[in-house]
Amino acid sequence: MFLFEGAFGTILYTGDFRYASAMQSEPVLQGRHIDRLYLDNTHCDPQRTLPSRQHATRQAASIIRQHPQHQVIIGVYTLGKETLLVDLAMEFGTWVRVSPWRMEQIQLLELPDVFTTEEGVGWIRAEDVTNIRADTLRSWNLLQPTIAIIPTGRPVKVTHPKIHLIPYSDHSSFSELCEFVQWLKPCSVIPILKGDVSQVCFQKYLSSAPQVLPDLKMPKPVQQQNKKKEQEPLYFLRRTAQRPVPRGVVYESPEKCTEKSEELTGVEVHQQNDCKSSPCSKEGCTCLTGKEKERKSDAKEEQSEEQPGATASAGNQASVSDDYFPTGLAGEYLLTPLNVLKQYSAQRFDDMVEAFFRM
Repeated sequence: MFLFEGAFGTILYTGDFRYASAMQSEPVLQGRHIDRLYLDNTHCDPQRTLPSRQHATRQAASIIRQHPQHQVIIGVYTLGKETLLVDLAMEFGTWVRVSPWRMEQIQLLELPDVFTTEEGVGWIRAEDVTNIRADTLRSWNLLQPTIAIIPTGRPVKVTHPKIHLIPYSDHSSFSELCEFVQWLKPCSVIPILKGDVSQVCFQKYLSSAPQVLPDLKMPKPVQQQNKKKEQEPLYFLRRTAQRPVPRGVVYESPEKCTEKSEELTGVEVHQQNDCKSSPCSKEGCTCLTGKEKERKSDAKEEQSEEQPGATASAGNQASVSDDYFPTGLAGEYLLTPLNVLKQYSAQRFDDMVEAFFRM
């Protein structure tokens, strides 16, 4: 169950539950004023009788004793009826075989060690209730004598003589709900399932104390937190509008790329020299005056005369570079500026790569 307390009052949400008198010793609920009780009203029907789970367990044990040497299939839902499986395993001293995924669930619930996934161990097996049908009973009985037991509080149509129903439910009966509401004495009862019969049935058990109505005004810390959350998305939206995020590389066709690369080949880059011919006083400037340029060129000529092999080696390096430099499609893409490559279409680029590797 979930218990909430705050400016909205005190709320108890039962969820799916089966009432037991031992709940009255729960310290959290003793003497507590409950403004609103959200109640599990699955069996909130005066005309529907439901025995206790202990009585239903004894009925299942009696059916099993009437069919010795039979395999017993217990139809269960995704969650629930684990207590019944444990009680039957303890009663007959046998393992209960379950599927691997249900075994993981049982281990999370920390139930007694009476379950196994090993085939051929134990003669009680838990099976999904949707598998309990006439055709499956016939196929199971071809292998060995088998009976099926469906523990449920709902009316179910029996389609095979070896399918047995027992009134076992993890939801409270009508009498148990009345006892629970009479002990708790809430100011109002709200049914979890659709239907307004709960308020009428439990009217005489409700408390006459004034009910704390929900305060729709949010506390100031909550209001401030909500304002921050409302402002943050707007802030990010404004940033996105000012600085759009690139959506990946968009390639252009090779024809357009060739035209743009040809336009870029005839461009001459002029370096501006603010220092002119006067000595430069700027820190770190590498520009040279006219006399310094002449001195440097003379020094290079002398150096080349002393090292005649330098020019040849440089020529060899140049020739190696020319031979190694990629040509064709690879060269075209390596020599093309990045901003031009981004304008290629992805499909056209893939087609050109495939054509290149077919060559």
